[in-house]
Amino acid sequence: MKHLLPSLALVAFATLAPFSTGTVAEESQAYAHLLTPILATGTDVLGQPIVYPQGTPHVTIVVVEIAPGKDTGWHMHSVPLVSRVLEGEVTIDYGSKGIKTFKAGEMLVEAMNWPHNGMNKSDQPLKILAVYFGAEGVANAETAAAPK
Repeated sequence: MKHLLPSLALVAFATLAPFSTGTVAEESQAYAHLLTPILATGTDVLGQPIVYPQGTPHVTIVVVEIAPGKDTGWHMHSVPLVSRVLEGEVTIDYGSKGIKTFKAGEMLVEAMNWPHNGMNKSDQPLKILAVYFGAEGVANAETAAAPK
């Protein structure tokens, strides 16, 4: 639960903000004491710009669980994906773009349109909160070949 508190603060801000009559700057100042920034970016983990899909927005929130020694298999996302490691440590292979590791409490905006494979190289459980900012009829993830 303690890992979700910053996310809950953001939800509270998003819920309360529309009822304010001030400017954006005033609203930011008014709620600043409620917020603990954990991630703010316009690019994904590989430095590519975040691009939202066309169509009717559809947000999906899941918990991804990868058993010790297992992986996701090579895949990619055509929609923005924000993740927070809840438990354990994930190692993500981006092929020629390198390998990155994220530990419990860390967040990332996952690579878009670039194949990658998430691995749990430890003997401990791995849980990741994943929020997909997709569109109706657009897959959140698709199987992909490993990049060359």
